Amino acid sequence: MKEVSIVLCGEAGQGIATVEQLVTGMLKLSGYHVYSTSEFMSRIRGGTNSTLIRISDEKSRSAFIDRIDILFPLSSKALKHLEHRISPETIIIGEEGNIAEEYCPNKANIIKVDFTKIANEIGGKIYTNIVSVGIFLALFGVEGNISKAYLTKKFSPKGDTILQNNIKACHRGIEIGNQMLEDGKLKIDLQKDDSVKNYLTLNGSQAIAMGSIAAGLNFISSYPMSPSTGVLIFLSQKAEDFGIIIDQAEDEIAAVNKGIGAWYAGARAMITTSGGGFALMTEGLSLSGILETPMVFHIAQRPGPGTGLPTRTGQEDLQFVLNGGHGEFARAIFAPGNAEEAFFLTQHAFNLADKYQVPVFILSDQFLVDSHYSLPDLDLTNIKNTKYIEKTDENYKRYLLTENGISPRGIPGYGSGLVNVDSDEHDEEGHITEDVHDLRPKMVDKRLYKKLKLLKEDFVKPELIGPADYSILLIGWGSTYSAVKEALELSNRKDVAFLHFKQVYPLSEDTIDYLKKAKKVVVVENNATAQFGKVITLEFNIKPDQFLKYNGMPFSVEEVKEFIEKI
Repeated sequence: MKEVSIVLCGEAGQGIATVEQLVTGMLKLSGYHVYSTSEFMSRIRGGTNSTLIRISDEKSRSAFIDRIDILFPLSSKALKHLEHRISPETIIIGEEGNIAEEYCPNKANIIKVDFTKIANEIGGKIYTNIVSVGIFLALFGVEGNISKAYLTKKFSPKGDTILQNNIKACHRGIEIGNQMLEDGKLKIDLQKDDSVKNYLTLNGSQAIAMGSIAAGLNFISSYPMSPSTGVLIFLSQKAEDFGIIIDQAEDEIAAVNKGIGAWYAGARAMITTSGGGFALMTEGLSLSGILETPMVFHIAQRPGPGTGLPTRTGQEDLQFVLNGGHGEFARAIFAPGNAEEAFFLTQHAFNLADKYQVPVFILSDQFLVDSHYSLPDLDLTNIKNTKYIEKTDENYKRYLLTENGISPRGIPGYGSGLVNVDSDEHDEEGHITEDVHDLRPKMVDKRLYKKLKLLKEDFVKPELIGPADYSILLIGWGSTYSAVKEALELSNRKDVAFLHFKQVYPLSEDTIDYLKKAKKVVVVENNATAQFGKVITLEFNIKPDQFLKYNGMPFSVEEVKEFIEKI
């Protein structure tokens, strides 16, 4: 077996996230490729949550899969919740009260462990999950010094008693796991890779935050909103190290306006929010458009409308982001497919916003930002930040009409010129104008068509996966990347390729060459209306077929593979 898929499932508040954090960290330090992703209800207590952990001795695959090799049910509702994913091959390890046998297709694969009794003997029910951590570690041969050091780092701030009890609980779990191996109830044969020990383990939120730091971010103003808040939290933790001003604004309207003001003053700023928060920011977005002030937005999508499913995933805000803000002006939208892309596209977004004086979006989703990825050190060789700020003189004109549409950008206090901006239509110096016959059309052309032309020329090319002589082309964007890529690799089709878009707007005219080559084009999206498919139709007059999912869950590799094989 080259990979093991393990799922923990229980109620909110049972510490599943803690187990995920401990296990992924220790397994990585032991030389395993690890990927994890969670699905959880929007409740502090109760409900049913689960975490998928994929452990491999090859490069980890960062996609959601339905297959469960080993399942730890931590509540009586867990098996019913995961009924559709449990197979005769699934090994179930749990307390008798949590194993409803009607949901177990193979009774021989049930291993009963009295976690609560063991935890109470150590010091209380609170240690139940650490016993399961110990079983994890035994199954994969994690060395004791790694577990002790990791637990010490995690629990020593809580006092020596809690630390020692956690160590005891973990040790007891290791004994149980070793016994399972000796009895032949479980057999895991994965090879360790020492190079993995130096890999990074980070989630999508951290990757986006790190990308913004790499871009020179020094100001962020946001109002917390799931699932985007992880970016704000990470940056606040690193603020002193990197000289970042963190402002938790009173609302989203204040946040976007503060960000615009920071860019006007010469800072590099970003806001992070979700669709409902962005709804309040659209007037500020339009302000950025007419001021020609750079701005970077991170929008972590979740299913709507309204509050919708605040802890689930979806790709429902592309058209909203594309058309948000009154009036007509250029913008760029990036959609990373994994943590590595999230880092580099975020860094690129700042330079693009600065260069062309436009709002730029990083469009992620709950699945991407809350998934944990294991990847080699990020190659920073080509990371370069260029600030497009010019020193002004007494003849400075903020909105000077130029051939390419980009005016010299000055900031207050840098030079002797006056940096005059206005939210009304304005002339080259920034003064209000009512010249609708000559100046107004020139300013619209400047803000819209000329900048769109430049953004298309600076296009981040899509990635083609699969045969070059395809007849069927799958199209995806954002976090559908990993599931479609893995499904395509596992399928037997030699005529199907996958085109993954990292930039979803504006699209380069070169893109049409990929589309025209195919006899059939199919767009794969986590929404009900094929929103990127509409962009393709609008840009190239090609209407793709659709493979859509909009129940709040990401695509699984298995369902995409099944679709590919049936095309």
